[in-house]
Amino acid sequence: MIASIADPSQVSAARRAAADFARASGFDEMATGRIALVATEMATNLLKHAAAGEIVIDNFADRDGTGLELLSLDKGPGIADLGRALADGFSTAGSPGNGLGAVRRQCDQFAIWSRPGLGTAAVARFQRQGPSGSVALGAVVQPCPGEAVCGDGWAFGTPAAGPTLLMVDGSGHGPLAATAANAAAKVFEGNLSGDCSRLMEDIHRALAPTRGAAAAIARIDMAQRLVRFVGVGNIAAALVSQGFVRRMVSHNGTAGHIAPRIREFTYPWSGSATIILHSDGLSAKWDLDAYPGLAASHPSLIAGVLFRDHRRGRDDASIVVMRAVP
Repeated sequence: MIASIADPSQVSAARRAAADFARASGFDEMATGRIALVATEMATNLLKHAAAGEIVIDNFADRDGTGLELLSLDKGPGIADLGRALADGFSTAGSPGNGLGAVRRQCDQFAIWSRPGLGTAAVARFQRQGPSGSVALGAVVQPCPGEAVCGDGWAFGTPAAGPTLLMVDGSGHGPLAATAANAAAKVFEGNLSGDCSRLMEDIHRALAPTRGAAAAIARIDMAQRLVRFVGVGNIAAALVSQGFVRRMVSHNGTAGHIAPRIREFTYPWSGSATIILHSDGLSAKWDLDAYPGLAASHPSLIAGVLFRDHRRGRDDASIVVMRAVP
């Protein structure tokens, strides 16, 4: 869920939303209190330093463990000296200056990206279980305005062939689009052992009774140092490695209806591999070079900043970022 912060009354609403989400996710009262405190500090900082912003509240499951994530996004003036900003007692707003320091102390994992004139993104994670793999993930998903469910979705798995990611955008929006997206995720999760082309063919057949979807599958082949990619429809896909961004190719079509070509493309990588997949609810005209240092930041920060600046606002919008380091 996404909590908008533009008024002091919304600080308490964000705190309650984070606490309710924490309890529903299985956190005890002590951890829930920490999560509520961090949500309060993040929301207060948004008002003080940026006048407005958003806090994304969601669960996560990746190499850092499983738990709850709070992602703060704003388009404020940015922070010139992050080291000073994270130190207790430093403030540019005449307050005690404990906000970011308190956030970092209370959570299990903290990361931040900010540049003067480009705003700030900060992520705080609270773990329920410890590290369980070799992949880091970050995602933001938002339904079309006025809809209660999102027709976009994503799923992740770690078969022997390598960490594998699905992004799916059900045609249109609302419950029928969500039905298509959920059907694709179910097939994906049940057939991960196959190659990417075969997996997309399975999804294509399974979506025939639905209104169909755009879909993309990306697999990081750790042994071969390749990304294996299959896309049908307008899912934007990019590979980031060694500071360079390479766009990956999807074929035209709609999974479940018309998919004249289902073909796997391979892309070499070195160092670490970062995959970015997003629906057409975000413009694909982004350029990571416009955000110095973001490409090397936590995947949640990459997802959050691109979502913040490039969502269209008239459709379901989703982005997921996956990084694997050998």
